[in-house]
Amino acid sequence: MNGEVTVREVMNREYVGASESDDLLETTELLIREEQHPILVLRGNEPIGVATDRDVLAYIVDGGDPETATVGDVMRESIPTIEPDAGLPAARDRMATRSAEFLLVTADGEPLGTLTEHDILSTARLESESTEVAEQPSTVATTGQEATTDGMQSAAEDSFDNQGICSACSTFTRDLASFNGQLLCADCRDV
Repeated sequence: MNGEVTVREVMNREYVGASESDDLLETTELLIREEQHPILVLRGNEPIGVATDRDVLAYIVDGGDPETATVGDVMRESIPTIEPDAGLPAARDRMATRSAEFLLVTADGEPLGTLTEHDILSTARLESESTEVAEQPSTVATTGQEATTDGMQSAAEDSFDNQGICSACSTFTRDLASFNGQLLCADCRDV
């Protein structure tokens, strides 16, 4: 991959927008149905706050009545933002310094989308890919081959032949299997 991956390339352009006076249960149901995170609270087109599933749960645990609550009752007014042309390292740094699970992507004060921790983690592989070609190909022993004079073991003796990083969730695991051309862990194969 050439150049730095930008927020614009990986951001989610769809988000759940709500008004402060919107019914909390209806908005939470929309959030779940659309599989979005977070709820962006708008006054007109101006973002004035955010609410996440954790904010809704905290409100209920603290004794709030979800039947009569509005989005304004659970929203946070602090909105972590980032410009769409910022690089992913800058987005990671902003999330870390603000202890944020997401960033609102804005241009000239207008919301364009959201960037979540998951978006960044799922694109970490894009950043690490290289376009360089190895000068010397590596030789790997396959099952049944004898060790060479280099001391290479046969694959049957190698205990690391099924471990690596899952192509879908980037988790290091010892249980990879090829599925539709990708190496997937047991959890991602079940999805």
